[in-house]
Amino acid sequence: MPSISGSNQEELTSYEIERNKPMPSLNHSAIQTNLATYLNYHFRKKYTILSEISLVMPEKPDAIPDLAIYPKIKIDYFEDQLAMEEMPLTAIEISSPSQSDSFIVKKINRYFKVGVKSCWFVMPSLQAISVYSEKGKYQFFSADMTLVDPVTGVELPLSEVFAE
Repeated sequence: MPSISGSNQEELTSYEIERNKPMPSLNHSAIQTNLATYLNYHFRKKYTILSEISLVMPEKPDAIPDLAIYPKIKIDYFEDQLAMEEMPLTAIEISSPSQSDSFIVKKINRYFKVGVKSCWFVMPSLQAISVYSEKGKYQFFSADMTLVDPVTGVELPLSEVFAE
């Protein structure tokens, strides 16, 4: 069976086949939960934070960022959407053990091509996040720093992201 681009695995799991993305790990899951919880608690009045939402891309396949930050969206629980045609302000990608850095950077460049304004590349093993404001331009934040996204104004202590 073929592997996902950027994956080191030979065999794909049903999760990877269905979502066209690597299987998340314990660290990935914990960081995604910490990020979503912090962002939703501190910024939910201004932004809608969505986890694992499909983005309709002009060139297939569609993309599914780990988290997406949108301007505030009125949620209608009686009318659901399977995918978003409007791009988020920010796409957040958390690397998994089977992904290469170049694979994540390609995804980030793809997001910029369709109008995403900032992208976060979360690196669990470094306890760091790079915030991209355009292709090839980023700020690097490490564990003891406070991330600042110039596009959204989000400020986030990395100690909250990498908390146990």
